[in-house]
Amino acid sequence: MSIVLTAASTATAVDRPVRVMVVDDSIVARRLLTRWIGAEPDMMVAGCSCTGREAVERIEECNPDVVVLDVDMPELDGISALPLLLKKKRDLVVIMASTLTRRSAEISLRALSLGAADYVPKPEAAGNAAAAESFHRELIDKIRSLGRRGMFARQAKPAAVPRQPLPELGRRAGAFPPAEAPAPFSLRPFATSAPRVLLIGSSTGGPQALTTLIGQIGATIERAPILITQHMPPTFTTVLAEHLARASGRRVHEAEHDEAVVAGGVYVAPGGRHMRVVRGREGPLIALGDDPPINYCRPSVDPLLSSAARVWGAGSLALVLTGMGSDGSRGAAEIVAAGGSVIAQDEATSVVWGMPRSVAQAGLCSAVLPLWQIAATVNRLFAGERT
Repeated sequence: MSIVLTAASTATAVDRPVRVMVVDDSIVARRLLTRWIGAEPDMMVAGCSCTGREAVERIEECNPDVVVLDVDMPELDGISALPLLLKKKRDLVVIMASTLTRRSAEISLRALSLGAADYVPKPEAAGNAAAAESFHRELIDKIRSLGRRGMFARQAKPAAVPRQPLPELGRRAGAFPPAEAPAPFSLRPFATSAPRVLLIGSSTGGPQALTTLIGQIGATIERAPILITQHMPPTFTTVLAEHLARASGRRVHEAEHDEAVVAGGVYVAPGGRHMRVVRGREGPLIALGDDPPINYCRPSVDPLLSSAARVWGAGSLALVLTGMGSDGSRGAAEIVAAGGSVIAQDEATSVVWGMPRSVAQAGLCSAVLPLWQIAATVNRLFAGERT
């Protein structure tokens, strides 16, 4: 359900910078992050803390819109500080910052279920300029997008609220109204025949949405392969696949190069590698690539959707879920050109309505649905029903 903001509330929200609090026990990290944030004209550093305990004590004094919260700290670590911060400031946007270790990946995904808005993986090597620049860009983009959305949420008065809660998505998902009134978009008819493959692309808010969705499409998993590209680094996708396997009770795993794509399989693109599908002698195969990032992402959603359009044609059904940016739009256009169908997650249930907005406003969707309606629609389509 869309929520329209008044012009007055919009103007007020954009007239001040996003206030950011940095919480990290490393003085080097604090200085670096505060320098980056301070260089942005629409952001300001509201405070710094070196422990989670200090952050909890100072949260009301600093009054930030966004907290960048390190996972590993003395006295009170990030995962322990998170619920205390949210208790003191319910509308706070928390972005977890963690290293690319398995432990940090597990903690970051757990933090999402406890109310964190997102996470940003820290570069492993201090001297890696490319990794540092990627971290810089991702951090600033997420602070700006999530911070602004939270600011609008506090000032907007929703005309209506969704009738059904979203407990599976955690506290953040669906909590923010749109940052601006949605532009109108037109819908296309669904393909006339039942789909033969389900393709899913997601980014910010994706792990929560995927966990909910994958647990509700058991009938589809039995009928067709499911391929997922979630914007995530290495190790994080390994942990995500394990979480999705537990949520669905099915075999969900990171895809392997030259692996056969078969019904009953759920394949997650490995972090740091693009996942495509190619035709093999006995059926479709996974093709993993180390080619440059696309839309600043690797894995990117576009290569998966574009390659699937060539392999399955009109038998392709793509879901574009919550996420920043427009990754997936070019691939979705190829799905539609091949006769397939696209469903986008709606604005009210998306953490960030960027990727789904892009495909919806391009006129590529056959439906734009709240998360809780997507699974039922998918199951009906794969069962051969028209919707």
